[in-house]
Amino acid sequence: MNVEVRDAETGDAPAIAQLFYNTILNVNVGDYTVPQVEAWAGPAPDPGMWKRRIISGENNAKWTFVALEDGQMVGFAEFEGHGHLDTLYVHHEFQGHGIASRLLDRIEAETRRRELERLYTEASITAEPFFRRRDFSVVRPQLVEVRGHTFRNFVMEKVSL
Repeated sequence: MNVEVRDAETGDAPAIAQLFYNTILNVNVGDYTVPQVEAWAGPAPDPGMWKRRIISGENNAKWTFVALEDGQMVGFAEFEGHGHLDTLYVHHEFQGHGIASRLLDRIEAETRRRELERLYTEASITAEPFFRRRDFSVVRPQLVEVRGHTFRNFVMEKVSL
C-alpha cells in the first residue's frame, strides 16, 4: 500500500467532509447507537466547515494532515501546536491498513520537533484500543454532548515522546 501523508489543502475539504461523515456512520456505529452517530456525523457532509478549519488552522498553529492512496483520501488528522490531537479518521474501507499509524507517526514527529512532552486526545470508544497500542494511557473517561446526545469517550495522553 503506497500511502502519502501531506499537509491538507483547502481543496481537500470535500473529501475530508465525506470521509468524516462516512467513517462515523460506518465504523463508529459499532460502539455507539444510531441516533448518537447521526448526531456526531451531522445532517450531511459539510465541506465548508472543513475548509474553514483548514484555513483557520493555518493562522492558529493547527495543522490538518491527509493520507492519500493513489490520489484517494483514505484518512486525515488535525494537530494543534500545544500537543492536542483533535481528530484522526480513517476511511471505513481502509480500516486496519496502517493509515492511522502513518498519520499518528507524522503528528508524533511534529510533537518531537516542537519539543513537546505530551500529546493528548479525546478518543472514542472505537479509537481507544488503537491509542492504547500506540502507548497512550487513559487519563479519564468522560461524557460529552453533541447535538443533544451524550457520548462516552476517553481523555488519553502519551508523554515522553
